Amino acid sequence: MTEEYESMTVAELKEVLREKGLPVSGTKKTLIERLSETSKTEEPVEEQAEEMEEQVQDEESDEEYEDFEEEEWDESESEHHVAKQKPELDQVTKEALQLRKSQSKSTPVFRRTEWFRYKRLSRSGWRRPKGMDNSQRKNLKYRSSKVSIGHGKVSTARGLHSSGFIEVLVYNTLDLEVLNPESEAARIGATVGGRKREQMHLKADELGIRILNRRRDV
Repeated sequence: MTEEYESMTVAELKEVLREKGLPVSGTKKTLIERLSETSKTEEPVEEQAEEMEEQVQDEESDEEYEDFEEEEWDESESEHHVAKQKPELDQVTKEALQLRKSQSKSTPVFRRTEWFRYKRLSRSGWRRPKGMDNSQRKNLKYRSSKVSIGHGKVSTARGLHSSGFIEVLVYNTLDLEVLNPESEAARIGATVGGRKREQMHLKADELGIRILNRRRDV
């Protein structure tokens, strides 16, 4: 391939590079090297694509001769944890959650005073602005938005998770036994270790409680 590229002019090389979506800057030597590198990487990709097509064809041919029993498949699926328990909500709460979701799109981001000046302030949350000459306290237009009562959401959905559950912070299996799986969901504390977290996952599966921050590796 390099011999073919050497016989081409710079304009022809640039056209080939543009077709492949590569940069066209540099001397003729750099253009040839760039094309030769891409040609080397494209060859194994094409081979992998051919191998994948052959595997798909083999799997399709195997599926034609295999008969799966639905009962066995359902039993294997039931062994896995179903992490999408849904709460029992009335129509008023459902409408309130939908309204809160639509309102959150127009809610501004509340920043601390002079968050753009100091890095440590940009990481912290909202603080009430103080000072007689504070521009944010005066609610001037060129400053960030100020928290006020007008930005409040629907009172019916206040404190609820987006799924509709009431979040309850738990740290052990005993805390899970107190929860109501129909209306409450668990959020495991950050200080809980991996071994205890695994025990809590098993206990939650037994009680039918949803864990909001469930980890896949546990």
